[in-house]
Amino acid sequence: MTAPGRSAAAAAALAALASCGYAFTAGRSRLPPGAERVSVRPLESRAAEAEVGAWVAAALRAELARRDADGGEGAPARLGGEVEEVSAAPAAAGAGVWRLALAVRVRLEAGGRVLGEVRSRRTEDYVAGVDPLESEGRRRTALRRAAAAAAREIVERLEAGP
Repeated sequence: MTAPGRSAAAAAALAALASCGYAFTAGRSRLPPGAERVSVRPLESRAAEAEVGAWVAAALRAELARRDADGGEGAPARLGGEVEEVSAAPAAAGAGVWRLALAVRVRLEAGGRVLGEVRSRRTEDYVAGVDPLESEGRRRTALRRAAAAAAREIVERLEAGP
């Protein structure tokens, strides 16, 4: 197909999608009124790893930025909370597969009132490495994946409302 033919086919496909009710959006957030722009405070960590609260907060900021709702320090709404648990246990006996669990609780506040509170518990499996350093690296990677998944779930649930 020639370049003009491809352009015409792409335009026809977009027109067909537009006429059937589908639309492309830039990822605008649907957070509650008063929380169009949100700042994220570092989360407290009740787990042995203090940095996990910072990882979850960074994942929340990234998720809000994708939805054009990250407001930085001067935002009228604040999201804060705590990492309640980080644990890892064998997922299958003798298979070298571990299951990491991450539990997080956050509150969305604006104007002196709580607009929403969400708990998220995520698990990620990882394979143990051949040495302790490799295993720890894989565990930390699984923890970052769990933090990103928890952030996505938290923002989606806040957008959905009570």
